[in-house]
Amino acid sequence: MKNKDLLNQENKELMQNLSEALKNDDEEAMAEAFSRFADGVQERIMEEYGDLRQSRDSAILAARGIRQLTSEEKEFYQAWIDASKSANPKQALVDISKAMPETVIDTVISDMRESHPLLDNIDFLNCQGVIKMIVNADNIDLATWSALNSAIATELAGKIDTLDMTLAKLSAFIPVSKDMLKLGPAWLDNYVRIILSEASAAGLEKGILKGTGKDQPIGMCKDLAGAVTQGVYKDKTKVSLGTLEPEGYCGIIAPLAKKPDDVGGYRTVPEVMLVVNPVDYIKRILPASTVRATDGSYKNNIFPYPTKVVQSAVLDEGEAILGIAKNYFMGIGAGSSGKIEYSDEFQFLEDNRVYTTKMYGMGRPKDNNSFQYLDISKLKPQSLKVEVTNTEDNPVNTKAKA
Repeated sequence: MKNKDLLNQENKELMQNLSEALKNDDEEAMAEAFSRFADGVQERIMEEYGDLRQSRDSAILAARGIRQLTSEEKEFYQAWIDASKSANPKQALVDISKAMPETVIDTVISDMRESHPLLDNIDFLNCQGVIKMIVNADNIDLATWSALNSAIATELAGKIDTLDMTLAKLSAFIPVSKDMLKLGPAWLDNYVRIILSEASAAGLEKGILKGTGKDQPIGMCKDLAGAVTQGVYKDKTKVSLGTLEPEGYCGIIAPLAKKPDDVGGYRTVPEVMLVVNPVDYIKRILPASTVRATDGSYKNNIFPYPTKVVQSAVLDEGEAILGIAKNYFMGIGAGSSGKIEYSDEFQFLEDNRVYTTKMYGMGRPKDNNSFQYLDISKLKPQSLKVEVTNTEDNPVNTKAKA
């Protein structure tokens, strides 16, 4: 999101705590971390409002995340604010027929992609109002939002999949203080987008990487061709990656260039994405992908194949996921039922009213050959050493030793 100051070091640590709680399915820890995060964001926005409320410079406001709202967005937020002033806010919100505007979800997705590299690299779309999504499973441009006629469907059998976008539900809780509601639609929009993007991103990352498929996305590490027990997909067998030397590393990547057996054929793989735990990135990936140049400086992230490294706390130490990022599809949207509701379910904030909105969506690899589940616990550091020596015949003689 644009206002980086709203995510100061303290709030970043709180979001890390939230990610850890999500990873461990610890609801109490999630509630505590999220409520503290929300309090911190509200406090910073109130400070920003005090500094900028007289400003009419749209560029200055935009730099702080305060964007110009569409008429539909402004009407939606104003209705929310008016409902909060009612003696019965729960009923007043029920009376609001409008769902969250699609443009708000678009901006939330944009904010998430800006702050979370994993979401920025996959095929991540706003599927607002869509019940069924046609997913291209064969690297052919078949994008469509409508049903295919029977002749075309028969011809393309095995090359496309239909994904039910209502299978997974992502509930987002939005604690809002009465003072926050007084700031007006544009400032409320800024807060809501921050809360939705950060809270949703944490849940989405877990689903995208390790989702079981039961009431949640099918993760990159899952075996689409394996047995499915009560809706739960099994993990792929881990492949051991012990070196980043060209032969070993490229040998791990090569299977990605083969399409699934039911489709057949090959595909080009211009780049791969490697997702690792942050500790593993420092402890294993950097030592294995760092070389020393002839001038004595170190060059980091040197891979024998074009590779983009993404760090995620969802993965445990010693494991990694390697694959074609764009071959993971994730769609979310508020849908026709994406209304703001008053929540009686969570009362962990005494001074704030807690609202909730439900987003629906689903995600899965486009085919079973797009990702490898790796064991990197025995990954060795780079063995190339460079020595610079002076000789009479050659003042500077560079030797490389393995």
